[in-house]
Parts: sequence; C-alpha cells; structure tokens
Amino acid sequence: MKKLIVTIAAMLAFMPAFAQTDAQKAAEEAASAIAGAPKAEAPVVKPNYWKKSMMTQLNFVQSSFSNWAKGGINNVTLSAYVDANADYSKDNIHWKNRLQLDYGFMYSEDKPIVQKNKDRMLFESTWGMKATKTLDYSATFTFLNQFNNGYLYGTPSVENPSKADWKAARTLKSGFFSPAIVTLGLGIDWKPNENGWLVVNFAPLTGGFTIVSDEVLRSNYGMKLKKAYEGVEGTPEGSWYRPARFEFGAQLKAVAKVKVNDNFEGSTQLILFSNYLDHPGNLRINWDNRLMWKLAKYFSLNITTNLIYDDTVRIVDEDHPAGRRLVQFSEALQFGFTYTFASK
Repeated sequence: MKKLIVTIAAMLAFMPAFAQTDAQKAAEEAASAIAGAPKAEAPVVKPNYWKKSMMTQLNFVQSSFSNWAKGGINNVTLSAYVDANADYSKDNIHWKNRLQLDYGFMYSEDKPIVQKNKDRMLFESTWGMKATKTLDYSATFTFLNQFNNGYLYGTPSVENPSKADWKAARTLKSGFFSPAIVTLGLGIDWKPNENGWLVVNFAPLTGGFTIVSDEVLRSNYGMKLKKAYEGVEGTPEGSWYRPARFEFGAQLKAVAKVKVNDNFEGSTQLILFSNYLDHPGNLRINWDNRLMWKLAKYFSLNITTNLIYDDTVRIVDEDHPAGRRLVQFSEALQFGFTYTFASK
C-alpha cells in the first residue's frame, strides 16, 4: 500500500513538468509553422491610363405675356447638351476622344408646331505620339452630323392657318446625313504649355467626304452632277446630283480652354480648311465658342456662338430661291441645370 501511495505521489509531482514540456513543444511547433507559412502578398494595383468625364446640361426658357402693352408671344424653349470625353495616355502615346451632342426646340403660341433651334452631333478622335517637348505626331478623325430635319419656317398664305398649313409652308434646309462631314487628317500638334490649355493642329494631309443623302438638298450643299447628266439641258433635278463629294486639302485647328476659377470657364475652337482640289484659296471656316458661369452647385449660365462660312453652301430664302453664299452665325444665352460625371 505504501509503495502504491509513493508511486501515485511521484506521478503527481512530475505531471506539471511533463505538461510544461508538452506546452513548450506545441508552442515551438506553432511558431515554426507560422514562420514557414507563405506571406500574404499585397494586391497589385493596375495603373489606369484612361481619364473619363461627361458634362450634361439641361436648359429651359419660358416667356409668358398677358395684356402686355409692348406686345409679346408666349413661348417655351428646351435644350440639352452632352460633352463626353475619354482620354488615354501612356508613356509617349495619347488618344483623345470627345463627343458633343446638342439639341433644342421651341414652341411659340403664334405657330402651332414645334420648331428646332439647335441640332448637332460632333465626334472628334485624335491619336498622338510625342515628337519633341512641344510637338506631337497626330492623326485626327472627325464626324459631324445632326439628328433630324431642319426647316425655314415661312408664313402660310391662307387666313387662320392650321397646323397642316404651317407645315406645308416650311422649307427643308437640312436633315440626318444631309449634310454629314467625315474627315481624316495626318499632321502635327503644337502644345506650347504643359497644362495643355492651347493646342494647335496642322494637318497638311486631310481627306474626307461631305455626304448629302436627301436628293432635294444636294444642290444647296455643292454636290456635283453625275456624269450621266453633265451637259444635259434643262433644270437639274435632285437625283441628278451625286450623294457625296470627296475633298482633299490642309486643315488648321486651334483649340483653347481657359478656367478662370471654379465658377467660370470658357473654350474656343477654330477650324480652317483649304481644298486642294477645288478653289484652295476659298477657306472653309468653323468657329465655336462656349462660356459657362456656374451660379450654384448645379446651375449655370451658358453662352454659345457658332460661326460657319463655306462657299459650297448656298443659303436659300424667299427672296433668293437659287441661294447665295453667306456667313452663318448662331448665338444662344441659356440658364439651366449642369452636372458632370468624372472618373476618379
């Protein structure tokens, strides 16, 4: 009995030592396992070479008159504008894309029809490669078109004209792909400043097409007669003219963007084109200007002007049915909602 008691006491005395040894061994094994485990690698952040933004504007003007001694016509004007940009830049290569959509219409009480007053879609894409500190080799693609028909609104000759009479009195001036202009130019970009507020592009090799899908409008936009009708006597019909005209020449484009502060900014774009194939001294001019004054977080005052001179385009009106060459100019002063989506 005494031997049994002594044996049990000895076991109880050595158990803490064994337990401590086992715990120490387990801790060493755990530490070794942790040290040998593969280290977690930090996720690799891929560089983003794209910078994207889209500015949207919705402008509204409403005028109402009641017993107004000076006179006036109730009218409503609504227009929308989208300016989307997607720019890619990596090392010495850059690719800039810009899409502008501008559309507006008005309704006045004196004419029971909706009249379009703004309509333009313009897409520009420029690929460039750095040549020197201020010069880039460049290739530029441009597409200019509009959404739907535009009219010259005449006055009906009947008393108390109806909506159908007003529609019958209008004259078609333009339409979808009537005209549309597609150009591709190869040249150089000059960027005198690092911030890029001014870019001048000279493309001595610029080719493209002016397309007029509507036969009625082809003579107004300088389309040439088809070979089968050249020299034919009589008044040319719309089907006699070609649907497209090829042009090859030189183009100079200057674009300037100035941001005075967070509330006021402006931009201007001037394009001059000389056609080597037909009267190269007669320049085609397109000059667009836009000013935006931010009045509140989401509201702004906008001023836009567009000037065009193209000697192939004839302006037809009631006094000049054959058309004549004139400077085209439009101006708009609008107040509306503005919001910009931009990539981080």
